[in-house]
Amino acid sequence: MKSDYELAQEAPLRRIPAVAAEMGLPEDRLIPYGHYKAKIALHPPDAAKEAAARLILVTAITPNKAGIGKTTTSIGLADGLRRLGRRAVLALREPSLGPCFGMKGGAAGGGYSQVLPMDDINLHFTGDFHAITSANNTLAALLDNYRYFNPGKPEGVKQVLFQRCLDVNDRALRQVLTGLGGHGVPAESGFVITPASELMAVLCLASGPDDLRARIGRILLGFTYGGEPLSPDSLGVTGAIAALLKDALLPNLVQTMEGTPALIHGGPFANIAHGCNSVIATRTALQYGEYVVTEAGFAADLGAEKFFHIKCRAAGLQPALSVLTATLQALRLHGGSSEARMKQPDAQALRQGLRNLARHIRILQGFGQPVLVALNRFAGDPPEEIALLRAWCAEQGVAFAVNDAFAQGGAGAMELAQAVADACEAPAPPLQYAYELAEPVEDKISQIVRKVYGGEGAVLSKAAREALAAIRRLGLEHLPVCMAKTQYAFTDDPAVSGLDGGFTIRVDDLAVSRGAGFIVAICGEMMRMPGLPRRPQALSIDVSNGRITGLS
Repeated sequence: MKSDYELAQEAPLRRIPAVAAEMGLPEDRLIPYGHYKAKIALHPPDAAKEAAARLILVTAITPNKAGIGKTTTSIGLADGLRRLGRRAVLALREPSLGPCFGMKGGAAGGGYSQVLPMDDINLHFTGDFHAITSANNTLAALLDNYRYFNPGKPEGVKQVLFQRCLDVNDRALRQVLTGLGGHGVPAESGFVITPASELMAVLCLASGPDDLRARIGRILLGFTYGGEPLSPDSLGVTGAIAALLKDALLPNLVQTMEGTPALIHGGPFANIAHGCNSVIATRTALQYGEYVVTEAGFAADLGAEKFFHIKCRAAGLQPALSVLTATLQALRLHGGSSEARMKQPDAQALRQGLRNLARHIRILQGFGQPVLVALNRFAGDPPEEIALLRAWCAEQGVAFAVNDAFAQGGAGAMELAQAVADACEAPAPPLQYAYELAEPVEDKISQIVRKVYGGEGAVLSKAAREALAAIRRLGLEHLPVCMAKTQYAFTDDPAVSGLDGGFTIRVDDLAVSRGAGFIVAICGEMMRMPGLPRRPQALSIDVSNGRITGLS
């Protein structure tokens, strides 16, 4: 089969005004960025349209080296729904440059299930990540400037919490010294990757320009010598930062290989941030789609949990259905197969791996969600193992469908699309949360550990307890919790799966994201600035005859 890049280059692309017209988007709301991508001007939402649309969440089992394919499944599902004659719109995250040049290459789907133009989407796109990076670092510079001109004063800066960011995997920037050589105040600092920055979360959770400005103004930058919190509002720079994000706040419109409209906007990571695309993009999609397909990063214990607790709670969203993506290869690995043999039929390993799938089904059902298991089919998947998985899902009382969109595009996702349409005929029950916002922070964390991860509770370190005391002094205990932990296990240790229970989660620290509107519980050895692998994907990326290659 041809590479993802070759397939993307061969796909017929419609001019973006035609995509917008089919979607029902008025021409005066379209702001083209070239021929094949555009931004959408903000406009007041129609509550009736939004309530009538069906929001579908695509999530997954615990990721491993076999790959799962949430984005491929999401795109295929939207294409399949369109083939059924349903108005479908995608609402996905933007890829980050760091992983694209590091571990994974492109992140725009795969095979015949991609969003286009894939090279633009994977690289600079419409400049949103660059705008967030610039705004973040401008804010850091303004804070340092204030510190420089107010040394030792009660209103001067005693403690800085805000870090710079860059959309590159660069472990050398995790800890840095700034202000050396007499140029500023020497201080320890560091960088986070742009998707892990608070400004990314602020942009993704903002409901509009006024809310964006209010969230920026609340960001906790640090503390003065007098013990007062510092914020962009207290520095008087909120307007300047909002100005840098004015265009980045607008959602981006592109298309799938089959011409289905796709809104791609925002890109926070789900292991260290809330892992969902922007509220504005999702709600815009709900204005124009009968079905809106979105995804949350990593597995149900991370991305889906945060989608429900943070995004849906903040925006008042009610998903109609959760699609749980799995592959036979990934299930075999979870069941004890080796990487060398994960592509080989192994019914015993598959049956053992179903324990992981069962845990994620229970997680989603715990939120009151109807669940549909989607098998993202690989070439060579044996029919008898597909039948085994189908029968197992029937025994669990859970809907099941095969997705073959990678090899066949929307035609290969018709079974999945019909199953989704059938499941959405009944109204979805309201979301059930694992905790109430009024509960103490440590209780919220323990509820997540018990009800979502299947553990026994959480233990807070001394640093976390001190941070908790500060959170209480600031009056922020009502905020939801954003768990920052490994994506490879239910525990805080990637080597311990946690499927058998009997574990506790150690919370090493608590960080306040006051602008985004959540408390980050940092568990285990979580790095907010990734490093590059021994052989980064950048070694394969090139430009040939004016075309970028190596992103797939």
